[in-house]
Amino acid sequence: MKFKLYILFFLLTTSLFAQKVTTSIDSTKKKIGAEFKLTIKTSVNKTDKVVFPKSKSFGALEVIESYKIDTIKSNDKYELIKKYGLTQFDSGKYTIPRIPIIINGKTAYSDSLKVEVSNVKVDTLKQKMFDVKDIAAAESVSNGWWKYLLGILALVGLGFLGYYLFKKYYKKPEKVEEIIYTSPIEKATSLLQQLEKKELWQRGEVKSYYSELTDIARTYIEEEIHIPAMESTTSELIVSLRNVAKNKKLKLSKETLENLEKVLMQADLVKFAKVKPLDFEIEEDKKRITSTIVTIHKAIPEVVEDKDELDDWNEQQKEKARLKRLKKERQKKFIYAGGLVAGLLISTLLYLIATKGFVDVKDTILRNPSKILLENEWIKSDYGNPGVVVETPEVLRRMDPKKALSKDAFAILKEMQMFSFGSLYEPLYVEVSTIKYKKETDVNFDTVLEGITKNWEKIGAQNILFKQEDFNTGKGVTGARAYGSMTVVDKENDESEKMYYEILLFKQDGGLQQIIVSHRDGDQYGDAILQRIIKSAELKQAQ
Repeated sequence: MKFKLYILFFLLTTSLFAQKVTTSIDSTKKKIGAEFKLTIKTSVNKTDKVVFPKSKSFGALEVIESYKIDTIKSNDKYELIKKYGLTQFDSGKYTIPRIPIIINGKTAYSDSLKVEVSNVKVDTLKQKMFDVKDIAAAESVSNGWWKYLLGILALVGLGFLGYYLFKKYYKKPEKVEEIIYTSPIEKATSLLQQLEKKELWQRGEVKSYYSELTDIARTYIEEEIHIPAMESTTSELIVSLRNVAKNKKLKLSKETLENLEKVLMQADLVKFAKVKPLDFEIEEDKKRITSTIVTIHKAIPEVVEDKDELDDWNEQQKEKARLKRLKKERQKKFIYAGGLVAGLLISTLLYLIATKGFVDVKDTILRNPSKILLENEWIKSDYGNPGVVVETPEVLRRMDPKKALSKDAFAILKEMQMFSFGSLYEPLYVEVSTIKYKKETDVNFDTVLEGITKNWEKIGAQNILFKQEDFNTGKGVTGARAYGSMTVVDKENDESEKMYYEILLFKQDGGLQQIIVSHRDGDQYGDAILQRIIKSAELKQAQ
């Protein structure tokens, strides 16, 4: 009885768990490259944890799109709907395997489905045919050369204009710093001239004018006579001047002191009482200040310096001025030469871009490795048995075939020779190999290509897509050509690169000759190398 209960419980739980996952597909038959939309539904509770797979392929079908999960609430249950977009580029019948879905740590499986991928039919009898068009003449590079020349001249002109404006702007602050006054009278005279150029009182700024005018006079008196003129009131300053005149016997007339006092008092009225003098009064006050400064300067006794010391000082000043002038001239020449060199470099660069193209110039300057290989001196050599004569940018190195093949595959071979340059992880990879079998074998190109792609997958290649067609060397030798793209993953550096490749296969007398070339997808130089290698290939007949 207990045994029957266990069986019943097992069947109930199995049936309940199996009902959690349902599988459907929008169509079981589509054309090459079309999308099969696979739908997986699972009904779970709110607290259940569901994990759908994130695989890049289900069986032989590639996952091109993994759609977001849709959630539908039904009573106390949640229905999770996960859709995948699948495709296949080869015709045939395929099986979508059972797909594992993890629910609360346990694995449930979807149903397996069979689908069919059909060829695209091309009816050459109904399809309208057209003649081959003539080769279109390429536009001459020399057309419109004068436009490039004008552009270069305009850029050079703008460069020199910018240099000139910068030079002019840069010198302005230097001129202010270079003003050095040799005496208080020179400073006062210069400041009075600068004050007049500002035209303050003419623009109505009378207060500012009187403030600067009296500050010039007070500063001169303080520096020349050494009394605190800036800190003194008008009356205190006049009293100090009178005392200094008596002690030092300065020849300051009563009229001079009265004129200075009138201007200082007028300035006090303007600054503190907002008095507005008339124009002629302002002119008179300016003349009084100028006359007072000149009178005081003449009244100070002259100090005769030792002639030798004065001459030495003058010579030192002249030498400093000469060295400063030389430094400026050197800086000017350096800036001019730098601007000229920069202009020539820019002009040359623009000319090369206009004639050669931006990409070519960029790759030349940055030393693009593929461009360097393409422009190298190529080497023509014979590889393997029966020989494959091919022209390459570098000599192909002999490889140990045992490292590339499994023991079972190597056991059926009589002889195999492999030669290569670079690797799948590098910008360019070239491989030439020849095989002789121990027994007479009808070589199947499909099997050979499948073996090549499997070896690539082992060393990190993913998403390998290819097309296959018949190939003729143009010299009576036929074979197969496969071409496509793949993603190469470098696990050590955790980097990936999309590569384009071409494979040429030839069979004769039970032997096999193959040429493999791959380069970075979109690399124009790599593509030029590939085309040149394939065009140069010559196959020797087996003995």
